Parts: sequence; structure tokens; C-alpha cells
Amino acid sequence: MDSVTRLGVVGCGLMGSGIAEVAARHGLDVRVAEATPDAARAGRRRITDSLDRGVKRGKLAEDEREQALARLSFTHDLGDLADRQFVVEAVAENRDIKTDIVRALDKAVEDPMAILATNTSSIPIVDLAVATERPGQVVGMHFFNPVPVQRLVEVIPALTTSADTVRRTRAFAERLGKQTVQAPDRAGFVVNALLIPYLLGAVRMVESGGARPEDIDQGMELGCAHPMGPLRLLDLIGLDTAQAIAESMYEEFKEPLYAPPALLRRMAAAGHLGRKSGRGFYTYDS
Repeated sequence: MDSVTRLGVVGCGLMGSGIAEVAARHGLDVRVAEATPDAARAGRRRITDSLDRGVKRGKLAEDEREQALARLSFTHDLGDLADRQFVVEAVAENRDIKTDIVRALDKAVEDPMAILATNTSSIPIVDLAVATERPGQVVGMHFFNPVPVQRLVEVIPALTTSADTVRRTRAFAERLGKQTVQAPDRAGFVVNALLIPYLLGAVRMVESGGARPEDIDQGMELGCAHPMGPLRLLDLIGLDTAQAIAESMYEEFKEPLYAPPALLRRMAAAGHLGRKSGRGFYTYDS
């Protein structure tokens, strides 16, 4: 089963909708599962709006938009993913929620060789794999936001993941036009292990009064040729997501550089999550 034609995606937030859109644009039959009918409708709107932007910007033809939408279906019942050959879960960055989803998928997906991939930023893959009866077919597949634009996918095998699953997962990602790197099954993987301490350092600089967000961002953009400064990037990622990643990394390594600063925790608690809430280190139009 090297050629995947039927993909399941669980969750249709920023990440899940991006994964579903990219897969549909690359010719796959995509079924998206959300928790409720209302959430499924919101997910469909998110994907439709993204495709419409692609047409408006000249990156997508009208007939390509229509074909992608025709390949998408939505459900609020995980049982409707029974015939899928590959399923990517993209729900909230919460160990208990992801474990419950992967365990349910293990029971719902009929093909014992179907791959169950988790789009986690930091949760150990082995913790999810051992919750199933098919640990050899469970793998980490970390996409980056926004999925239609960012080309990288980290492929993270657990100790239990088979070599064939890794090979098929990398081939699947490449079919979606992505480039892959293989990362170790440790909190943060490759990218976040390097990125998160840098982002938290920028938060601490603001917290201490050392510099303003706009000066920090401009300094890194102009001085280090970064396309986006650390605080604008945090707003894009979501402060709640960054906090969850940092907490997971601190839990595993107990290194102070991974501990979320008090300012980050308080902003997340206040609902100042960045772009998705309209306010983070910067304010955004709705």
C-alpha cells in the first residue's frame, strides 16, 4: 500500500485545515473528522476561504479550486474514517486528547497496515503508539504553519515505528510537495528544540523591559536575515501552543531555558493568543 489515495484528517483548525487543503489539491480523496457538525462546517469554510484566496492571488485556477473542494468530505464520526489508508490527527496539543484520538482511530480504521500519524509539536510519539494495537504504524508527522506555504515536514519515528512506516510516511509527505527531515522522538524534535528557547528568550527580554517587541523583531529581521521576528512568529504560532510546547520540553529535560516565562503564561491565560485571537504581542484586525 505505497500509493495513498484515501486520507483521513482529524481536526480542522489551522493545522488540520491546511493539511486537508494541501492533500485535496494534490489529488487525494480527503475525509475530515471534527467533533461536531458546527465545527465541521467551520472547517469547510476555513478551507474554502483559503482556496478562494489562492484563486484571488493567481496561485490557483478556478477549476483547480472546484476539483479540490470536490475531493473533500466532512464528518463528526471517527467511524467514517474506517476505509482510510492514512490518517493524520491534528487536534489540540494535549497529550490526553491526542491519546484518546489515536486509540479511537486504531479501533475505527479497518486496514491494519494503515498509518496513524500525529501532527504534534512536542508530545513523545511512543506515548501515543503504545496506546494502540498497531504501534509499528504510528508515527509523528509535524507540519508547519501555514501548511499550504511551509514546505517542511518533520517525520518522527518512535522506538516502535517500523522502517516501512517511516519510508511510506516520507513518500506520502513528498507527494504533497513537502520536504522531510527525520527527527528524534524527544520533546521538541529538531526544529522546536532549537526554536523554542530562542522565542522564550525574546519574551524574557520584553518581560524584563530590555527592549520593545517591534525593536526585537526588527533587530532579528534586519540583523540576522530572519523573515519574521520572534514575537511576530509567536503570534503566528499561537501563544497557547508555544506554552504547551515549552511545558512539554521542560517536563522532559528540566532545563530552565525551556520554562515558559510568566509573561507568556499570563498572556495565554488572558486569551491574548496572537493572530487567532486578534491580540498577542501585536494587535490584529479581525
